Amino acid sequence: MSFSLSPDHTGHPLADTLARLREYLDGELADYEESLGLTPETPYDRAVLEPVWKRSRELGFYGVHLPQEYGGQGLSHTDLALLKEEVAASGRILSQSVLGDMGGPLRAGAIFRYATQEQIDRYLLPVVRGERACCFSLTETDAGSNVRAMETTATPENEGWRISGRKVFSSAGPFADFSVLIARMAGEEEAYSAFLVDLDSPGVTVLPGETPMSGQHIEADIVLDGVRVERGQLLGEVGQGLRIGLGRVTTNRLLHCPSVLGQARRVLTLTLDFVRTRQVAAGSMAGLQSVQHTLAEMTTDYYAARSMTYDALAALDRGEEIMPEAFMCKLFVAQKAFSIADTALQLHGKAGMVHGAEVEWIWRKLRMFRMLTGSDEIQKNGIAKAVLAG
Repeated sequence: MSFSLSPDHTGHPLADTLARLREYLDGELADYEESLGLTPETPYDRAVLEPVWKRSRELGFYGVHLPQEYGGQGLSHTDLALLKEEVAASGRILSQSVLGDMGGPLRAGAIFRYATQEQIDRYLLPVVRGERACCFSLTETDAGSNVRAMETTATPENEGWRISGRKVFSSAGPFADFSVLIARMAGEEEAYSAFLVDLDSPGVTVLPGETPMSGQHIEADIVLDGVRVERGQLLGEVGQGLRIGLGRVTTNRLLHCPSVLGQARRVLTLTLDFVRTRQVAAGSMAGLQSVQHTLAEMTTDYYAARSMTYDALAALDRGEEIMPEAFMCKLFVAQKAFSIADTALQLHGKAGMVHGAEVEWIWRKLRMFRMLTGSDEIQKNGIAKAVLAG
């Protein structure tokens, strides 16, 4: 049988890496989390994350997707997706820190091509080594999908700029040393630029962000009051901010899908274990035809979502334009993964709907994904625009 919730990667170039990754996730990292008594909603600080960054770097996972010149293996998007799916399927609380999603190389890697050598040495390589962390700051209270409504402004001053404004939902902000921050250019109509802003600079205040429905304490508001940035902190060129920011979002929109598929896989695994052992009046839940049909629909949805995601990733690796496909994958994966989790919750009954049940927590996370990197409606707008222009 080729379909499996525990894929056999024998013969794949990354087979050894994937095996070692599973071993680390289910062994050392699981033990570390247990020793700290972590739950998905436990507040934690940077001191908790740094050992994971460093150990993941030692094992070759942290920044594994980067070119060899930066200590990685130069992975394709498809190969990176396999790793991201495995990490998410583990159910580990700190899983986002293993490959560097949480303030690490996966968050910084997309901007290497815009950075000067000085910026690479000062900002990016320390992130790759697990010595520093970064966040990405684009969203504002009234500038979400309509990013051009942002009010954070960079005003020219003596070969540099002063930035004032407030960014919200900066993931990894509580642990970050600097932000890749997008601001409107004062005096220039419809011009936006990207800056590398040190979060310990005078005028910067990092505040706890609103707690999302997942209960995780990983968001921050970045408040800027006349913060001075030098010419060397401009990322790319003046006016490239939205290209840098939204270009990153487009790729991430697709690369988030393997992580979500991993969470759906985790839900399916938990559900299969539950129905096999749960006894009802007629015997095992797994013996009920209605339950079997429900499981068939859940796994078929997972297979369909996974297939279209990896098809789009293969196109991206071939250098093809995948804008409509990224929108389609984000829409379909988000909806189907949440549907899988919602059905799993129904099958678990009381055991699943109590606060603290793993299936309930994943259900909340997957509901959020229908909003993150653009709501379902935003994805539909993008798909319709592409097919109508076709």
